[in-house]
Amino acid sequence: MSSDAHLSDQFAETLSKMRSAGAHAMELAALRRRIEQLSEPGAGELPGNELEPLDDISRLVDLPEPDAEEARRVLDRTAVLKLNGGLGTSMGLTGPKSLLEIKPGKTFLDVIAMQVLSTREKYNARLPLILMNSAGTREPSLELLKRYPDLADEVIPADFLQGREPKITADGRPVEWPANPELEWCPPGHGDIYIALAVSGMLDLLLAQGIRWCFVSNADNLGALPDARIAAWLAQENIPFAMETVLGTAADRKGGHLARRAGRIVLRESAQVPDGDDSFGDVAKWRFFNTNNIWFDLERLKELQDADPAAPVLPLIVNRKTVDPADSASTPVIQLETAMGAAIGSVEGARAIEIPRSRFAPVKTTDDLLVVRSDAYVLDPGGELIPECITPPVVSLSKEFYKLLPDFDARIPSAPSLKECTSLEVEGDVTFGKNVVVRGDVKITGPKTIPDGEIL
Repeated sequence: MSSDAHLSDQFAETLSKMRSAGAHAMELAALRRRIEQLSEPGAGELPGNELEPLDDISRLVDLPEPDAEEARRVLDRTAVLKLNGGLGTSMGLTGPKSLLEIKPGKTFLDVIAMQVLSTREKYNARLPLILMNSAGTREPSLELLKRYPDLADEVIPADFLQGREPKITADGRPVEWPANPELEWCPPGHGDIYIALAVSGMLDLLLAQGIRWCFVSNADNLGALPDARIAAWLAQENIPFAMETVLGTAADRKGGHLARRAGRIVLRESAQVPDGDDSFGDVAKWRFFNTNNIWFDLERLKELQDADPAAPVLPLIVNRKTVDPADSASTPVIQLETAMGAAIGSVEGARAIEIPRSRFAPVKTTDDLLVVRSDAYVLDPGGELIPECITPPVVSLSKEFYKLLPDFDARIPSAPSLKECTSLEVEGDVTFGKNVVVRGDVKITGPKTIPDGEIL
């Protein structure tokens, strides 16, 4: 009898499609778990009335700086892993988001390479850099890294591929889309990292090479530098998993936050909030927000997966989309996803740590991109983005004219000075000349062109 016999015919079809595509046994086990979670009442939901706020947690500013030898020892056994599967489609890009230029001649990946090389030199540590790529980001990203021959590790490859699974229709069957069969598949969220590490062989290779810890972050968060204090903290206190968190602000109200459920720390994402539950955006109650800067012990991960091929256990996130994201009239589908940070709720001994905002500067929109491209941040030779102001300016650009990068670049070919700006709101079609300076709180309504050298 098939191990899928207890599943309904529709879901058995989904697993069969996955198996026919050559999926590894661990990938099948993980998908089977997500399917079983989907059939549970309130699948993928975390109601606010079942949660309690998190008490005070460890803080990075309180951790001691390890001595030079201890810092070298722990970073020498740490790998830096960047989530690099995104194509930047929300900004109108067709290639890897990490190849977007953020300073003249420098992309996200250039800056990441600079950061890793600088940290290696500072601590005399091996510190391999690894990308979790998608099929669409792999080739161009690895091509760019060839600019940094010193970055390559003699044994450890520069990347591995994230997994993929079938998109599912409302009745639970794998969707069919003959117009573009590639659109029948989707990544299972970044929680896939644990299975993908194992399936690719990267987990065993890293352990064989003496690498024990992994520091993971999004490729678009350039504040996420390897930190010897956190690495030493993990080693000294034998912490299997740690999540970096920031104190929430109004800007974080859509992000994932930590809470307690039945005594355990859990991560709640917006997609897990039941309809009618308005508790999610309360940043005063839910103080600690996930940065997606994650540290984990590879030895502990290996132990967990030896006992359970689908480990670690991650709560389900049900993502409702259309099979063709660019066509809202195409077949509605559900994507069964997980978040890597949710392992904090299932890994015994997992911890959270509060970090300063400087370690969390993601670029999710062209609003964020303008701030990073401006003089509000200066890029130092080691790849660190140094803020030139106490609080970065809050930028809000008209989505109609600035959401997509080609439109943004056409209207703001040269970023204005924002280091003395508190907030900038642009409504309508506004084109900026060169050497424009923005100070204080400024609102501009178009259509208009800001002349070269204008002070606002």
